[in-house]
Amino acid sequence: MDLNSTPLHIVVSTGNRIELNIHGAVKLLLSAVLIGLFILHAGGWWPWPFLRQLENIAYDARLKLTLPGTVDNRIVIVDIDERSLRQEGQWPWSRGRLAELVERLFDRYRVAVLGMDMVFAEPDRNAADSVLAALADSPLGEDARMRTKLERLRRELDPDQRFAAALRDRPVVLGYFFNTQAAPGAEMRVGQLPPPVATVQDLGSNSVLPLEAVGYGANLLLLQHNAGGGGFFNSPLVDSDGVFRRVPLLIRYQDRLYEQLSLAVVRALLGDPPVEFVMGAGYGADRRNRRLEMLRIGGFTIPTDELGAVLVPYRGPQGSFPYVSATDVLAGRADPRLLNGAIILVGATAAGLLDLRVTPVQNVYPGVEVNANLIAGLLDQNFRSRPAYAAGLEITQLILVGLLGALAGFLTPLGALLLTVVAGGALLGFNAYLWLAHFQVAPLAASLVLLLALYVLHTSYNFFIESRRERRITRLFGQYVPREIVEEMSRRGAHYSLEGESREMTVLFSDIADFTTISEPFEPHQLTRLMQFYLTPLTRIIHEHRGTIDKYIGDAIMAFWGAPLADPEHPRHAVQAALAMTRRLRALEQEFRAHGWPPLRIRIGVNTGMMSVGNMGSEFRMSYTVLGDAVNLASRLEGAAKQYGVSIVISEYTRERAPEYVCRELDRVRVKGRTQPVAIFEPLGLEGELPPEQLMELAEYEAALGALRRQAWDEAMTCFQRLSARRPDCRLYALYLDRLAALRATPPPPDWDGVFSLSVK
Repeated sequence: MDLNSTPLHIVVSTGNRIELNIHGAVKLLLSAVLIGLFILHAGGWWPWPFLRQLENIAYDARLKLTLPGTVDNRIVIVDIDERSLRQEGQWPWSRGRLAELVERLFDRYRVAVLGMDMVFAEPDRNAADSVLAALADSPLGEDARMRTKLERLRRELDPDQRFAAALRDRPVVLGYFFNTQAAPGAEMRVGQLPPPVATVQDLGSNSVLPLEAVGYGANLLLLQHNAGGGGFFNSPLVDSDGVFRRVPLLIRYQDRLYEQLSLAVVRALLGDPPVEFVMGAGYGADRRNRRLEMLRIGGFTIPTDELGAVLVPYRGPQGSFPYVSATDVLAGRADPRLLNGAIILVGATAAGLLDLRVTPVQNVYPGVEVNANLIAGLLDQNFRSRPAYAAGLEITQLILVGLLGALAGFLTPLGALLLTVVAGGALLGFNAYLWLAHFQVAPLAASLVLLLALYVLHTSYNFFIESRRERRITRLFGQYVPREIVEEMSRRGAHYSLEGESREMTVLFSDIADFTTISEPFEPHQLTRLMQFYLTPLTRIIHEHRGTIDKYIGDAIMAFWGAPLADPEHPRHAVQAALAMTRRLRALEQEFRAHGWPPLRIRIGVNTGMMSVGNMGSEFRMSYTVLGDAVNLASRLEGAAKQYGVSIVISEYTRERAPEYVCRELDRVRVKGRTQPVAIFEPLGLEGELPPEQLMELAEYEAALGALRRQAWDEAMTCFQRLSARRPDCRLYALYLDRLAALRATPPPPDWDGVFSLSVK
């Protein structure tokens, strides 16, 4: 039988509700504490480094999943690689060689704009200086005209002058770096900074200012003056894990704002439009201060954080932009189709020159390609940004996730798992929507961790409570009910008690017919074995039909249905068990003979009604049992089975609750101690299972019984005689023939109700 096929109803007392409320309050309190801790992190009042790191990991995962994965030919990196060093000589190259590189790129390959991801802070060595100095010190140097010619010749042979001439009137952006940390030597000022793009005053009053530099390393005045612009190429915004995710587009130095190399290159490409600032109101602790929200250059809009930094829109691992060896450009071997109209970045990947970065897409990544990604992002307008309201959004998410997670603590394990999965999926879906549709980086990790933490918390707490409840239920009821019922009681989560209560239940008594005579020849150990062989399968049947064993009284079994686990189908289950017990005992007859034991017949009485159930007894010994008039009636019905010659007797109260069973009415009886008569029946089986012959016999029997109750003695006698002739071994027919003889001899009064007094107890 499927133990889960029948709906069960659990009665929970007021004390049970109090216990459930206590556990619920504890879970809510734990949830509130956990949610509060996460809100403190989200608001910045008590940040958790590991959650920040998880947020970075979540960002990296989203970035990797949405990489374009294609090569962007608009931006080409002219690479000073190992082959270039072998062909052109060791670094640093002569400024004359660099001038030649610039001229080749613009004159031969027609590039659009050139950015130098390097700095030229010191003058180049001029090999002609020593010769010209010697001539100047010679007698020739005394001639004024000769000195003028020598000075002109020195300038003409100066590689820096040569390089400056190559830069002049061409859209070339030189790189430099800022020092933002107060370290020894950080305040040095080398070279000439390019003109600033704005001043702090342009941001307005009460504004959150970009990062401040304390020093710089810039290009020679000669070079910077002739170049089309300049931009810093270093990024001080390195996350705590050492990964470059953000780059500032602006740095503040002495109340002036300077642009990053990539921004300077794009501005040079667009014709140097001015940088416009879009300011917004602050949030949280900075709500009184205005904050930078985006930059505008020409028709381009660039979302930034309050420091003017952007998240690098990486396209993929190294190689997402084409590389051309610098020596191939100098030799004219580069592909003109690739370089024509392209944005060029000159950088180095040769050993010892390579500027390596740790990025979300690759642990070893050239710094020059970081700038290439920034330029592509500026052109494509595909920067992702963390919205200014990220903290408020995260707190809102945490509250919603916390409420759902707290709710999960009151669901079944499967329900809690499904709710957690659905909530996590909704959170991921909302986050993906903001990422893909609005290019916003919404907070994710803390909400997911909170959801998981609440699930683990409630699952662990429920497991602890369930384990304790299961141990308690097993301790209380394990000896009375089958293991499957104990497990189901534990799953139901209700509080169960041995305290007495009144319920409608069904009780069963069974006894072996003529057991005293049967047991006389048995030795004690043989009798013990016989009882085990008999009681074990019948007990199993009772358990299979959701019954609870009350006690064994010698050869008798007392069982009941409807407690400790409430069962609305307890009458039907009890009748099923009774029929199965008689069938099982008949099936065991062959095994009994094999052991030399006589076949056993049992008598069963079943009744349904209100009864008291609980742990009853004395301080020395207790028993979980049932008491009441309905219990006594079931016991008397079991004894009456012998009088009627049947195996099972059930009351009318049980029959009414199990109408699917075909029953033969045995009698209407009045038992000792009860004034109200009760009809008693013998269950024969389910409708459709009985053969036609048995149904015909039953109909004839009911006609005979009806004639008797109408006091049609002759008709009743004829019917019962006919039935007895076909079934001479049926004690029931013989009983009614004897009654008819007595009734004919001493007729009852005309208003006789057909009730007989039951003589057995």
